[in-house]
Amino acid sequence: MNTSQSTKPRVTQCQKPVGWLGRLILRNMNARHSGVTDWGLAHISVEKHFTILDVGCGGGRTVSKLAVLATEGKVFGVDYSADSVAVASKTNREWIESGRVEIREGSVSQLPFATGTFDLVVAVETHFWWPDLPGDFRETLRVLKPGGELGLIAEVYKGASTTTAKLVEQYSAKTGMKLLSPEEHRELLANAGYSNVEIATEPGKGWIFARGRKG
Repeated sequence: MNTSQSTKPRVTQCQKPVGWLGRLILRNMNARHSGVTDWGLAHISVEKHFTILDVGCGGGRTVSKLAVLATEGKVFGVDYSADSVAVASKTNREWIESGRVEIREGSVSQLPFATGTFDLVVAVETHFWWPDLPGDFRETLRVLKPGGELGLIAEVYKGASTTTAKLVEQYSAKTGMKLLSPEEHRELLANAGYSNVEIATEPGKGWIFARGRKG
């Protein structure tokens, strides 16, 4: 089995988890991405009444973190993997039963929500897999309320000096990951119609946070 064949299942599972292996990876992601998620959310002011969307919610850990912050609001998670929806629903079972959380299956390219629904949209460790970054950024803008914000959080970006970032960038053409530099994040968000675009990085860890506002 050649290298590309041997890595394809792992890459596919990271992009769209399926089956028992996908569920295992989702549980691992819940733990492994917790630190970068906390770092990214520290850049966002989450009001207690917010209606929030987590795009590519994976195993649902970020949804739980947001539900703790938006004590009088509601958090939605969306993912195009049915297994992710199942795991995220299990992770957030109590929040769902209380009416504070809802998990749906759907694509970032055609979000199953009305225009102007959310105060905040977040995406953690997922936007580099989106199929059409310019169009998908416009779609996240659509579902935001005027004045609402999009927050992107990732533990790797193009040009980062960490060993992991360099390896991911080296093999991005084979994996299909669309790594962006900080300036490319800024440009794509601005071109999609976001204002007040801000970028923050943690160079020693290779982390990046990007924010844009609607209107």
